[in-house]
Amino acid sequence: MIYEAYLSAAALFGIGIFCVTFKSNLVKKIMGLAIFSNGLHIFFMAMGYRDNSINPIVTAANIQSFPLYSVDPVPQALVLTSIVIDMSVTALALIIIIWVYRRFGTVESKELESLRG
Repeated sequence: MIYEAYLSAAALFGIGIFCVTFKSNLVKKIMGLAIFSNGLHIFFMAMGYRDNSINPIVTAANIQSFPLYSVDPVPQALVLTSIVIDMSVTALALIIIIWVYRRFGTVESKELESLRG
């Protein structure tokens, strides 16, 4: 079961890198960056997975078995923080793309390279 998460993360890594590297549309590059970061989130969550585990919440019922059977909460916290940062970066990048489109009339990176003076 855990190998499927690693394969999914690797597939999303590959798709994201492909989009960022080979697509010339800036919006598609940002979408590829978002796909890449989602692959990273799946990878982190898979790293913190443990078979037959309990939630990382200490209660009176599980206080004795908590250190042995609980899931590591650090990857979950990192992913939650990363999601917030990714949304901020994506919003900023889209604002910059809107500005580029209004200024130059295109979002194709190959056409923007020809505007160098």
